[in-house]
Amino acid sequence: MNNTLSNLLITISILFFSLISGCATQKEIMIQEGYPLSYAEGFDDGCHSGNKAGGSLFDQFKKDVAKFDNDKKYAQGWTDGFRQCETQQEAIQRQTRIAIEQQKLSEQKKQTDIQKQYRLENEVFKGIDTSNFKNLK
Repeated sequence: MNNTLSNLLITISILFFSLISGCATQKEIMIQEGYPLSYAEGFDDGCHSGNKAGGSLFDQFKKDVAKFDNDKKYAQGWTDGFRQCETQQEAIQRQTRIAIEQQKLSEQKKQTDIQKQYRLENEVFKGIDTSNFKNLK
């Protein structure tokens, strides 16, 4: 396995285990850091929505529309969370696509090298009787 694919798998594993093993939710962490509850709730909802918009298969769109319309802190948190998490999710998706393309290119290069080696061997043995080589087992 090449370094790029290995690094990608390690990164994805770390992100996955960080998400499932975290003791505190994003909202709880933000509240501990001094953000208002309403902002933290909005950020958390916006982040789930941004992840979904960015291509995550594990998140759902989440928005308390009444709260968004009537609570400026929730609305700002939602907007900030959406933008930040959508951008991060798009970066992850982009890195994944790049790693897959690099793996494909690596495989194509291997096949090209094998084909070049085969053509070179055929050229080297051109005009030489190789029928006796089969009996050299």
